[in-house]
Amino acid sequence: MEMEQDEQFVTVVITQVVKPGCESAYEAWLKDITRVARTYIGHLGTNVIRPQLGVRNEYVIIFRFDGYENLKVWMTSRDREYWLNQGKHLVESDPDVQQICGLEAWFSLPGQPLKTPPRYKIALLTWGAVYVLINLLSTLVVPLLRGLPPLIISLIVTITMVLLLTYIVMPRVSRLFSFWLYPKSRK
Repeated sequence: MEMEQDEQFVTVVITQVVKPGCESAYEAWLKDITRVARTYIGHLGTNVIRPQLGVRNEYVIIFRFDGYENLKVWMTSRDREYWLNQGKHLVESDPDVQQICGLEAWFSLPGQPLKTPPRYKIALLTWGAVYVLINLLSTLVVPLLRGLPPLIISLIVTITMVLLLTYIVMPRVSRLFSFWLYPKSRK
């Protein structure tokens, strides 16, 4: 299992509720801790989802690393421990920390704690989306690229497919099939 984790990108999702009136100080603290995280080997990026009135009251901080070992170095670092101690007075409780790997990051419900469906469901929906996209791209885009070297065509198609999957297709597919992916979480 550890070997499998080492070969995959790893995402850590941290949620925490900020004490009322401490939002500005928390934003400054957040800027500092993410600046420090960027200095660690394997750090691929940090995203922050801020609270939205009526949707969620917590901050969601997403750290991405290139592998489990590099993530572990950050998560157990003295720098992280220092910054967590600096921010304790700004939050209502300890943060909720969840770790996910690979394609699981595509399958989450907005405004709810991160849960991933069974892998066979992830595989089936991903395969379906890739199947449809590759056929659409082959029909609509590849003819426009004729004359380019095959490797360049492949590069353009795969980049387009990954961007479409990540930002457009999979979020919508996850919502559309949420009844199947998350049968117990439907209300």
